[in-house]
Amino acid sequence: MSTQRRELGTRLPTSVRIQQVDVPDGRMLHLPGRGTTFITDTPGPTDDAPAILLLHAVSTTGRLTWFPSIGPLSKRFRVVTMDQRLHGRGIHTDSFTLHDCADDAAAVLDELGIDSAMIAGFSMGSLVAQRVWRQHPDRVGGLVLCASSDRMQSRVTERLFHQSVGASVRAARRPRRQDFDDDLRGVDPREDINRWALAEFRSTRPLAAVNALAAIGRHHSRPWIREVDVPTAIVVPLRDKAIPPQRQRELAARIPGATLHEVDAGHSCCVMNADAFVPVLIEATTTVLARWTENRSIG
Repeated sequence: MSTQRRELGTRLPTSVRIQQVDVPDGRMLHLPGRGTTFITDTPGPTDDAPAILLLHAVSTTGRLTWFPSIGPLSKRFRVVTMDQRLHGRGIHTDSFTLHDCADDAAAVLDELGIDSAMIAGFSMGSLVAQRVWRQHPDRVGGLVLCASSDRMQSRVTERLFHQSVGASVRAARRPRRQDFDDDLRGVDPREDINRWALAEFRSTRPLAAVNALAAIGRHHSRPWIREVDVPTAIVVPLRDKAIPPQRQRELAARIPGATLHEVDAGHSCCVMNADAFVPVLIEATTTVLARWTENRSIG
């Protein structure tokens, strides 16, 4: 993972083959009292399709983490992505906390007129998803937590991972935000998916990524994670070097009724091994949707 990030600072590794799939256009969305962020809003198969809000990994963007998944998910869901604060074209601010990120996510739902949604997160996004449930339980119909944990940096390997990622992000050359916005206008993912992906990756400033890593290191939801009362699925990359798979399985065991869905891939599988990840994500979201729908019909 850290090697991939060092290479991504200047170019994509030659071994990486990013899927050439449709990447949805997006727009800036104003969140009153909070700022503006970049979102995509892909319609589902019907006007009343359930919504799913996708929360991205650290030092990436909503589209970069999720673009291979958006099309397949839109066969069942209205699919929304957002750039979280200090990432990509997310809210400009001097602070980064997972608590604020969760409130930002709820504000996006407010502005889009979505009463409740399934919340899916990958890595950092999965930690934010947990906090969305904690802070706004009435807005969450279900959770899908990918490459997740209820406590970070409890092992030496995790501390070393965070330190190495932080160092590589700081060392990567990043443009100023205005340079990035200018750059993106000339990058069409339909013409050059690799160059677009690199531009998306480089859109988060090093200091922002370091602040996010610090917030991730402080994550600790174990005292209340057993209280989660919505349908939940845990997606576990079996070759994850950042968060040990056993820790992810233990998270599933702590959440009442959570289902476990395993993918034979590493921590960055949402993009780097999307062929394996996306079908497992679809399985997980379908399972949660069935239980969410059943709960709504009973209610």
